Amino acid sequence: MNIAIYKTTKIYIACLANIATGGPELLHQLAFHLINDLNIPAFMYYYDFDNSKFRTPVHPEYEFYNVPYTLEISEKEDIKESILIVPEIIISLSLLPRYKSIRKGIWCLSVDNYYFSRITKKDFFFKRVLNKLLALIHKPQLFDIFSEDNLKKLTKKYDYRFDSLLKMSDFYMTNSYRGMNWFKELKPLYYLSEYLNPNFLKTHTDLSNKENIVAYNPKKGIEYTNKIIRFANNNITFIPIINMNRDDVIKTLQRAKVYIDFGNHPGKDRMPREAAILGCCVITGKRGSAAFYEDVPIPDEYKFDDKEENIPKIIEKIKDCFANFEERHKDFDYYREVIKNEPQKFVEDLKKIFLKVDKDNQL
Repeated sequence: MNIAIYKTTKIYIACLANIATGGPELLHQLAFHLINDLNIPAFMYYYDFDNSKFRTPVHPEYEFYNVPYTLEISEKEDIKESILIVPEIIISLSLLPRYKSIRKGIWCLSVDNYYFSRITKKDFFFKRVLNKLLALIHKPQLFDIFSEDNLKKLTKKYDYRFDSLLKMSDFYMTNSYRGMNWFKELKPLYYLSEYLNPNFLKTHTDLSNKENIVAYNPKKGIEYTNKIIRFANNNITFIPIINMNRDDVIKTLQRAKVYIDFGNHPGKDRMPREAAILGCCVITGKRGSAAFYEDVPIPDEYKFDDKEENIPKIIEKIKDCFANFEERHKDFDYYREVIKNEPQKFVEDLKKIFLKVDKDNQL
């Protein structure tokens, strides 16, 4: 089954205004390729735009995609021929009831964020408050709000199968094999992954400049990562990727021999792929999408359950990567090849989902 594209079809892609994170970039990539590869009129539908703070809703990092945009979908554009696509977070799903006739699609960019976007003030209240207080005094967070235990609590509280907003959609997409498995009761469900920003794909890394450094994202799996750092006892240099622009991230990953990520991997995360394409050996946990080889296709010896008894093994693997970097780097050749081919696969998958039909089949 394909999603029919008619002569008068326009596709609107909902996106928070003036935000630059992984999700919004994916949404811009979708619009860009609908326009340039499928020749379908597509528009970013920016919401929550504050014109007192910003001149335009387009974040500077996404200007090069050159996608037209709108701040609203008018009543005359709310027609069955056209399509509105929203990501899975609650603020975006809440747009769906506004429109009566337009066909609706949901792109599940993350499994976890579907649930964590529904957190109320009462959920994990004291942990969140303490984390915020520590952030104010520039101290690392103590609690991983996005932990697997917290996810389990939220999945019991919010069962997607009974979500009235999800039921309003005519079709669904997900960017990971984990998502295909998790949301399998949503029909029809299509696989549509994404690819790295061209700045990473086009960057050349001189491996001779690599240093015995471990890079990590302090926003992901920080409780377990802190245990690894403490166990290393200052014998290994760890660099957190935080408060960096894109150029700084690239330079840091180009220096590091190893990148570790023991976060929840809510979808097909970007940073492990960014690290790999910039020449790092990648060590992950087995949470979320990292448990699926199709999402994180690295050898099993580089994936560890985040248990206390595995910390010495992780340290040994890091040291092995330092000492034998030239050989260990080759272990990620397949992963890098997959990453390089993602732009082409994105377009191929897009063409499998959206199909232009004759004008005689107009709705």
